[in-house]
Amino acid sequence: MLKKIRTTLAIIVLALITLLFLDVSGALHAWLGWLAKIQFLPAVLALNVAVIVALVALTLIFGRIYCSIICPLGIFQDVISWIHSKRKKNRFSFSPEKKWIRYPVLALFIIAFVAGVNSFVALLAPYSSYGRIVNNLFRPVYEWGNNILARIAEHYESYAFSETDIWLKSLPTFVIAAVTLVLLIILAWKGGRTYCNTICPVGTILSFLSRFSWLKIRMDEDKCIKCGLCSKNCKASAIDFKNFHVDYSRCVVCGDCLEKCKKDAIHYCFKDKGQRTKDNLVNEKQESVSGKATSPQTEVDSSRRSFLVSAAMATTAAALAQGKGDVDGGLAVIEDKIAPERNTPITPPGSLSAKNMAKHCTACQLCVSACPNGVLRPSTDLLTLMQPTSSYERGYCRPECTKCSEVCPAGAIRPISVEDKSSTQIGHAVWIKQNCIPVTDGVDCGNCERHCPTGAIEMVPLDENDPAGVYIPAVNESYCIGCGACENLCPARPFSAIYVEGHEVHKTI
Repeated sequence: MLKKIRTTLAIIVLALITLLFLDVSGALHAWLGWLAKIQFLPAVLALNVAVIVALVALTLIFGRIYCSIICPLGIFQDVISWIHSKRKKNRFSFSPEKKWIRYPVLALFIIAFVAGVNSFVALLAPYSSYGRIVNNLFRPVYEWGNNILARIAEHYESYAFSETDIWLKSLPTFVIAAVTLVLLIILAWKGGRTYCNTICPVGTILSFLSRFSWLKIRMDEDKCIKCGLCSKNCKASAIDFKNFHVDYSRCVVCGDCLEKCKKDAIHYCFKDKGQRTKDNLVNEKQESVSGKATSPQTEVDSSRRSFLVSAAMATTAAALAQGKGDVDGGLAVIEDKIAPERNTPITPPGSLSAKNMAKHCTACQLCVSACPNGVLRPSTDLLTLMQPTSSYERGYCRPECTKCSEVCPAGAIRPISVEDKSSTQIGHAVWIKQNCIPVTDGVDCGNCERHCPTGAIEMVPLDENDPAGVYIPAVNESYCIGCGACENLCPARPFSAIYVEGHEVHKTI
């Protein structure tokens, strides 16, 4: 029963988190956003004390079930391992903990975290790694399928689906996501939970707590016949059946050993004197030397205990939950815009500053997948690699949209109201004379002025002595909020005649 409940919860969590990143409608975040907020590292960065305390308590009671029920990357590895197990059974064996890899990786992770080198932190963060895999590799396939359904529905005069643009947001991030996926598949295919118990820093942190968990996988020497089935089916390689020992720092309480044992010699329980575990034998030997005898106790009904433990796991999990080439009139192909070289990158409203973004962002890219305007994309800068940055070639940051601030689980983009966003200056517009159509072609334009939502742009005569001539834009920086409407809607190609330069620290105007 333990394994069935664990597997059911894991499948549900993995499916819902995947849908959270795949959602093209933007409607699922209101219902499933809590799944991102109960992930360990985002909760730590957001200083979400309630979630941190809940996860610590969960680990101290049940062991590392976070890794097998809540963490999507851990569950994904289980799926890969399960596929291989269908072809090759009993393929695992006990191996000692690889401390020489595990703890140096954790040390480097902590040093990078403290030093603010979040590009390295993001590479190792398990939830973020899974988010990048889904957003960069799975989402384009999902969108492609959605567009096929949209065209079919349109043929039958139905608008149940709407087409979305499929585009490569960042080549470096795509490559990193692909390499991560290949690495995970290889490790999970060959060694099950090797990544979790060797590389993942969150798994290592939780391993310190799981050693002291109340409920553990325990072996009964009296019933064990040393068949080795438990060890051969432990994807964490944590069971040494010859010495009746379980490495609790690596055990993720998947329940596979409980299912495979034919002699009822393995139980998931609290410390019970009725079962002669390795610790019990040590105590018995010590007591025999001192002349004391251990009094036997009645063995607890294991089936009843399993039911109560499984019910408790389900209750705890429920508690955590409460929480195309366009054409111009059919006559000519519109040339794609090229992003300008910005001296200061633009971070989205609610991020407060570039420093706050770099400090808190785990580069999970949930905000990138949620942005309906095509504004956010992963950064290619080395220090902020894969973290979101704004650019306006495909759209602009509409003042009425606050999607990115609603979905960020790590506090990198704080919740912001529409009113506050409309008065938050994330950058300012800069006019480039040599690109402007009134200057190059001698014709009137004024597109930037017409679409500026704050009235920060005014058209003035190019020649002060010729008021009847062409007019050019003049930017009032004190009114500009850096939304990028002027840059996006400027008809100049491939470089806009007006672009937004970011601000290191956001201002309120």
